[in-house]
Amino acid sequence: MVALTEQETRSRSPRQRAGIKEWAGLAVLALPTALLGLDVTILYLALPALAADLQPSSTQALWIMDAYGFMIAGFLITMGTLGDRIGRRRLLMIGAVAFGITSVIAAYSTSAAMLIAARAVLGVAGATLMPSTLALISNMFGDVRQRALAIGVWATMFALGMAAGPVVGGLLLERFWWGSAFLVAIPVVIVLLIAAPLLLPEYRAWRSGPLDFTSVLLSLAAVLPAVYGVKEMAKAGVEPVSVLALVLGALLTLAFVRRQQRLADPLLDMRLFGSRTFSAALVVLLVGLVGVSGVMLLVTQYLQLVAGLTPLAAGLWMGPPALMMVFAGIVAPLLARRIRPGYVVGGALMLSTLGYWLLATVEVDANGVGLAIAGFSLVYLGLGTIAALGTDLVVGAAPAEKAGSASAMSEMVQELGVALGVALLGSLATFVYRAQISEVMAGGVAADVSGVVEESLWATVSAGERLPAGLLMEAQQAFTAGLNVTATVGGVVILALALVSIVSLRHVGAIGGETESSATEKVPPENERPCTLC
Repeated sequence: MVALTEQETRSRSPRQRAGIKEWAGLAVLALPTALLGLDVTILYLALPALAADLQPSSTQALWIMDAYGFMIAGFLITMGTLGDRIGRRRLLMIGAVAFGITSVIAAYSTSAAMLIAARAVLGVAGATLMPSTLALISNMFGDVRQRALAIGVWATMFALGMAAGPVVGGLLLERFWWGSAFLVAIPVVIVLLIAAPLLLPEYRAWRSGPLDFTSVLLSLAAVLPAVYGVKEMAKAGVEPVSVLALVLGALLTLAFVRRQQRLADPLLDMRLFGSRTFSAALVVLLVGLVGVSGVMLLVTQYLQLVAGLTPLAAGLWMGPPALMMVFAGIVAPLLARRIRPGYVVGGALMLSTLGYWLLATVEVDANGVGLAIAGFSLVYLGLGTIAALGTDLVVGAAPAEKAGSASAMSEMVQELGVALGVALLGSLATFVYRAQISEVMAGGVAADVSGVVEESLWATVSAGERLPAGLLMEAQQAFTAGLNVTATVGGVVILALALVSIVSLRHVGAIGGETESSATEKVPPENERPCTLC
């Protein structure tokens, strides 16, 4: 390693303010962040064209959609720690190259198996990008107020990417083949590779041991069955396979934790959870994402299957909620400079409960779309707040050499929150739908039609002219009732979370204020040194 001067090895002062270079670097980091959000949703519109070309089985089609998320969830902890050890900018650039190359392979896949493999590798590459971008922000913005604002921008870029996915996908599919959805990554990767060495600092923990591959395997073995079990519950309900996967994931998680506690240089430092701020912020992120993701899927389905909007029109209608999240992600850190973050989070979540109440009143009529979008905009107001302030509290509570691990944990609980929300609240909506539609079926409907209608509203709409008169309207009303019940339950959960946030985070002072206590809760740092030529 090249010797560095004292100025090069000195850590950024907690009060040292970022300049133009750091803010330009944030713009560079925003690119892969938005790309990851885009990649989550852009494939939804491409799936029908993709299926017509590659002819995947139903199981293969599910793995085309799920392989990406599985691999991201499984490798987040490993990649967050790996970035701390080999260099965060280095890992970001390696991951970007892998993401770009694999995107091309995915775009020109000639079989379903080839595309599944490409999506899995994209997930591994995506797991390098997410914690690297967030950890680098913690290095670039030493001033806690600027760091909070920068993380707010970072969080909103991911949401913007998700919101833009259906719109971008719709525009591309009007002119090109389904593979064009993957090629969006190429210009982003090129810009990142050019700008990163110029604008982003390098950082690695100065003293760290070799990566413990047993811990890596245990983390994968713990996370993947748990995520699989949650997703299977969302699709098929409580089945022996999903329960077994969850139990296996829990047992392996326990084994992983015990090993980390014994290691001198663990993959995940369990002492991080000794910080009240760190643990409370993770709970807020987890439960908050459960509520949002549970209704997000239902709202997008309502717009297309009940209101009859095209995918592109539905994507455009999701613009106001996305803008509300951008607003919250930027304004919440500014408010938290004068008001304790716990109060800002609690207040935003209370406003979100009004959004859930609006969704609980949506009906199958001409006013349904406007009411649904208004309600979901308020829901996204709370999401933007917890994504910005919750993430900042998690990263800020960790010492500098553990920022990658802390960032990975932040992303991990959000991934888990999304999966749990879809599984739990999605299953509740399905239960209500089937309970209501079964009463209609009792009136006497052909067995083949009854099976289609009871399966889902998607299947009912696809059946088209095979349905008896008025049955589609009954199915739409049953689906809307499921949305109403789910929103009611989600609103109760979020209201409780608002109160928990106020209580559990009340010890954290205003950002940058004299009473900020989260900084005093940090795990004692190990010897570390930032570097520019690691």
